[in-house]
Order: sequence, then structure tokens, then C-alpha cells
Amino acid sequence: MGKFDAYNIDLKGMRADSATYEFALDNLYFAHIDGQEVQKGKVRVTLNVKRTAGAFELNFQTEGMVYVPCDRCLDDMELPITSSDKLRVKFGHEYAEEAGNLIVIPEAEGAINVAWFMYEFIALSIPMKHVHAPGKCNKAMTGKLNKHLKTDANEEEDGFGLDDGGIVIDDNEAPGQTDPRWDELKKILDNN
Repeated sequence: MGKFDAYNIDLKGMRADSATYEFALDNLYFAHIDGQEVQKGKVRVTLNVKRTAGAFELNFQTEGMVYVPCDRCLDDMELPITSSDKLRVKFGHEYAEEAGNLIVIPEAEGAINVAWFMYEFIALSIPMKHVHAPGKCNKAMTGKLNKHLKTDANEEEDGFGLDDGGIVIDDNEAPGQTDPRWDELKKILDNN
């Protein structure tokens, strides 16, 4: 039995017009799938398969927790995910992925393996930016980031640093003070 045989859906052998499958994806699943975005997690996927005229509609409901590296400190962080995704599958002569989430599978096989599709749906539900909540990042790494933000090695303090949210701040800038170049640009907007 292969690593992903449990994720085969026999469409040709479906006796009813619909079927429901439950999958519990754990660290072993993510290790076997060997994707870049997620290496660990605990996710539950409910798959509803419905036979329609000439095709099958696969509805994936995904909910759980994945662990991804923080963009700022590189420590693992928990990230809750939820998604609802659809695939349409129809029989054809050879395997093909077409526009609009339509998958063509060989009629002779009559089955589709959904392991990689579930991983893609999980990866797509992860936000582009993933950082710890303010104050939760690794303090040692945040300290090193602050150290490398200095512009001159001889300077003890340059006035720039990271706030608890990882935003670069200028300690030397007075409140309410604006850059005169922006004032000139604002005049252009005011004239229109």
C-alpha cells in the first residue's frame, strides 16, 4: 500500500449520487507530501462528492491548524486555517488539468487521488504574511534584527528600531513632523 492510497476516491465505482469522506491530516501526511509551505499541522478535511451530469463535483471543507515559520523571527508559529474549495472531475482519455478547477482523469482508471489537491488548498489558505502577534517573536532574533538595522558600525544608537509589531520606527522623528517633499506632493493632489 502506497503513502497516499488512503486518499484515492473511486468515482467510477460510486453506487450513490453522493458520498462523504473524512480525512485527518497530521504531521506524517505533511512529511510525506513534502511541500515547501507547510511541514506540520493538524487539519480535518471533509470531502463531499456529488455526481452531476457528465462530471463529479468535489467540495472540500478544510479546518485546522498548521505550523509555519514566522517571517520575522523564523520560529514556528501556529496558524489557524479554514477553507471551502471545489473541484470538478470528468472522465476523458488522459489526465489533464483544465481552466476553472476542472480535472480530466482517464476513464480506464476511474479514480482520483486527492492528497495533493488537499495540500494545495491548505497552502493557498495561508496568508502571504505570517508573523507572531506583537511581543511573541523570539527576543534573541528581534535583538539581532535591531542590531543590523544600524547604519554605522560605530554608532551605538541610530534612532531606528523595531516596535513590538516588527514595524521599523524612527525614534528621532518628532510627532506631527512631516517630510517637506510630501507636503509638495500633497499640493498637487489638492489642485486636482
